[in-house]
Amino acid sequence: MGGVRELAVSFVAPGPCGVAIRDRLKHLTAQDERVLRAVGAHQGALASGDLKVRCADGLEHGAQTWAARKRDLTALSSSRIAGAITKATHDQWALARRCQAAYIQSLAAGIKMLRHRLSLPIGQKGTRRAAGGYRSKNEWFRKSRRLAMLEARHTAAVVDWQAGRVRVVRGGKRLLNTRHHLTEARLTEDEWRQRWETERWFIAADGESGKRFGNETIRVTPDGKVSIKLPVPLAHLANTRHGRYTLTSTVAFAHRGAEWADRIEANRAVAYRIHLDVERGRWYLTASRQRPLVQTIPLETARARGMIGVDTNADHFAAYRLDRHGNPIGEPHRFGYDLSGTAGHRDAQIRHALTRLINWAVRVGVAAIGIEDLDFTPEKTREKHGRRKRFRQLISGMPTRKLKARLVSMASEQGLSVVAVDPAYTSLWGAQHWQKPLTTPHRKMSRHDAAGIAIGRRALGHPIRRRTAPPPHDRSDRAGHRTAQAGPGTRGREGTRPPTTDRPPGEPSPSGKRKREPSASNTVRDAPSTHQWVQDSLMCTG
Repeated sequence: MGGVRELAVSFVAPGPCGVAIRDRLKHLTAQDERVLRAVGAHQGALASGDLKVRCADGLEHGAQTWAARKRDLTALSSSRIAGAITKATHDQWALARRCQAAYIQSLAAGIKMLRHRLSLPIGQKGTRRAAGGYRSKNEWFRKSRRLAMLEARHTAAVVDWQAGRVRVVRGGKRLLNTRHHLTEARLTEDEWRQRWETERWFIAADGESGKRFGNETIRVTPDGKVSIKLPVPLAHLANTRHGRYTLTSTVAFAHRGAEWADRIEANRAVAYRIHLDVERGRWYLTASRQRPLVQTIPLETARARGMIGVDTNADHFAAYRLDRHGNPIGEPHRFGYDLSGTAGHRDAQIRHALTRLINWAVRVGVAAIGIEDLDFTPEKTREKHGRRKRFRQLISGMPTRKLKARLVSMASEQGLSVVAVDPAYTSLWGAQHWQKPLTTPHRKMSRHDAAGIAIGRRALGHPIRRRTAPPPHDRSDRAGHRTAQAGPGTRGREGTRPPTTDRPPGEPSPSGKRKREPSASNTVRDAPSTHQWVQDSLMCTG
């Protein structure tokens, strides 16, 4: 199999590790909103100061410095609030650290590509796997200047990484930069200021098992009453005992409400977060909890009832159902979506398409969905596809990571597993082996539909190819059986299998003549063939 890279092993994706539900806080009074704004601003200032201290510690951070930060915050709030703030700070610093590592890797990939293309002669054409040289001397010169710029950025980023220095903006860098482009964003300074302050608030509390209703700081009773433990400087705003403020609004979680009620009545930990949607002027309460780790089902169990192979594209999912032997069943299905517009619109489109896909999988009775383990990170660099701006926008707009996480989460609720497969050659080999044979006057097969079959067969452990070549017609058995199914463990099963003969490949025929020329037979016509072409009883032969 020269030129074909080694394929990664398929695996069952692990299920979600957490659950979050949300409900709106309706009919809040003016006093309720004043208290929530005061609490959010006070605790947000504490969170900003704590993040500054944590970033200054860098790699010198440890258990002692964490305890010292918590002690300082406890005097200005409470022990539980201080614990929630320090934990959120630690998570935010760790996220910035991971983003910094990804940025360094992106710069390194761009530098490598630039060096490769600059080393090639001007005008040399590229291949499907490697980019070619630059088109002109002017472009070569400008790319050499860009290489120097990226190398300087990479050096600075590595120095920051080694020193443990990260840069974090509470409220978001994008919103911060919007301050300089208010006209383009269609915002006034007061509107921007309100959004900025709201994003920097902190009204959240981690749960604690064994405490009343699973959370002492933000407590929600089974009948939906919400109360907040106020920080020490704001204790004078309390309207109930023990420095608590009870909101006039109640919540009733329509989604997973029974699970949430069972959990808080057992005094198990539930984390809460209160936030304001400035554009709508609405307050929301989000409840989240961890899910127990569930052992993923074995791969053979997921394959037992067949598979639905899904090919992810820029505007639709191309899905095909296969039985456990790898044979296509029925007609191809498409689930379209539109990834233009706002982030909320794109998310809703993906969610709707996945809902239709999962509902279809439940109706047909399969146990798993096969999907490609896509990662376009190396392809998104502008150094490889600099002039192909539309193509870069296309692959950058495909939400591969969010898509996989959302599909796993939604499928697990319906008892479905997700099998991730290597995406190599699925479109190429799917079109080669399945597009033409399945095309009929009443069925139009696209390349994407054929890729869905290829993905499903790979998830089932079968080779992608439809069948192997039959024996030559000049043999005594006159083409014999039509096909042979390669087992999942057969080496080279994805490649083209050479025909079986009585001689090793490459040696001349016993008669010394060309294969297709007539020659005297050394066997009796009625003698049975010594070659057995075995085929699965349910294997597609057409």
